[in-house]
Amino acid sequence: MGAVIKIIEFKKLANWKEEEMFRPNMFFLLLLPPIIFESGYSLHKGNFFQNIGSITLFAVFGTTISAFVVGGGIYFLGQADVISKLNMTDSFAFGSLISAVDPVATIAIFNALHVDPVLNMLVFGESILNDAVSIVLTNTAEGLTRKHMSDVSGWQTFSQALGYFLKMFFGSAALGTLTGLISALVLKHIDLRKTPSLEFGMMIIFAYLPYGLAEGISLSGIMAILFSGIVMSHYTHHNLSPVTQILMQQTLRTVAFLCETCVFAFLGLSIFSFPHKFEISFVIWCIVLVLFGRAVNIFPLSYLLNFFRDHKITPKMMFIMWFSGLRGAIPYALSLHLGLESMEKRQLIGTTTIVIVLFTILLLGGSTMPLIRLVDIEDARARRRSKKDVNLSKTEKMGNAIESEHLSELTEEEYEAHYIRQQDLKGFMWLDAKYLNPFFTRRLTQEDLHHGRIQMKSLTNKWYEEVRQGPSGSEDDEQELF
Repeated sequence: MGAVIKIIEFKKLANWKEEEMFRPNMFFLLLLPPIIFESGYSLHKGNFFQNIGSITLFAVFGTTISAFVVGGGIYFLGQADVISKLNMTDSFAFGSLISAVDPVATIAIFNALHVDPVLNMLVFGESILNDAVSIVLTNTAEGLTRKHMSDVSGWQTFSQALGYFLKMFFGSAALGTLTGLISALVLKHIDLRKTPSLEFGMMIIFAYLPYGLAEGISLSGIMAILFSGIVMSHYTHHNLSPVTQILMQQTLRTVAFLCETCVFAFLGLSIFSFPHKFEISFVIWCIVLVLFGRAVNIFPLSYLLNFFRDHKITPKMMFIMWFSGLRGAIPYALSLHLGLESMEKRQLIGTTTIVIVLFTILLLGGSTMPLIRLVDIEDARARRRSKKDVNLSKTEKMGNAIESEHLSELTEEEYEAHYIRQQDLKGFMWLDAKYLNPFFTRRLTQEDLHHGRIQMKSLTNKWYEEVRQGPSGSEDDEQELF
């Protein structure tokens, strides 16, 4: 699309210069929040919370390690005159933004080939938290740049950066969690199930509320909206009517899909439309540092986690996790958001980011399926099934009406029998099932279930009748036409 538009502009048939401008504020206010919120809202909570320690370690400490490796490598290579020079804060900012992984292609292949669900959740869960951590790290580096830290020692700079990061991370997470819990209590005690449109409107307001609050008090809106999505999916979602449950999930999937498509469309336009500064040595060394930083992140932390995990992370799984570190829309948007003084540096970082994104998506993403078959990480039954039918369609996945864990139809007695007595829950999972979930969610009665099914049936019948009648207005009108 970018090439076609460039050719049309070159022939002076039209001019889309104004429309091609990708404003970072538009990305952070309109396009990114739905993507982040949907990723938290559609998360499979069981596997996520069972692996929350490993996911957090990879997402927080792993991303920080990768950012320091890439940023430090770029800074010292610049000091050695191997590549263009960047100062310490600019190098760390670039290392932070390029550490945001987006393994969309890998996750699609994982689902198609039915690989180990633990591997799937480790990669997917890390990518969800990793985006928010990368944005917070980038904002931290930019904050240090704005404060003019030239007269401050290295240890003071590090301590201030650490304090800023901890405040942004935990403060934003607490704000998002609190907002999600408040939404659960509001929709538990205020029954809006007979008015799905009002119920859906309340959910949209609570979804965007933590983002606005966090940005207003200088916290990370992305981190807040992510944790709000996880909490609202775990508690608030089950206080909704079945109609709004389905509507909420499908609307979020559709909006997030459209936002991702818009970002990648702008990425394609930028390849042909914007001025670039391509430095081959800078690009090659950045790719090497990105791959090395991912390796330093994955392999040592995996070996460390295996001392505490019952389900071990095998060397094959480690290799796939390292290989699945694709870069996507967020590094590109963050590269445009960097407030570098030199236009030449902006163009250099922007061009390098685009090249790394294309390199990881096209080369690493394209070779993931043959690599998984080569290392033989899928089970035998999945292998026989996947040879017959491998479907990587994201739109077909969106077409699945509702996931079983997102449709709450358990009475209080059924909930206790299913979650408390039959399952061997430990730690936070037991605390959540025993106390938190009953406090924040509404346990349905048989009458509630009956009304919910009647509501679903009446809406379905109404839609079916409108479809059968068509635009002419009635079945009798159709018969008269014939």
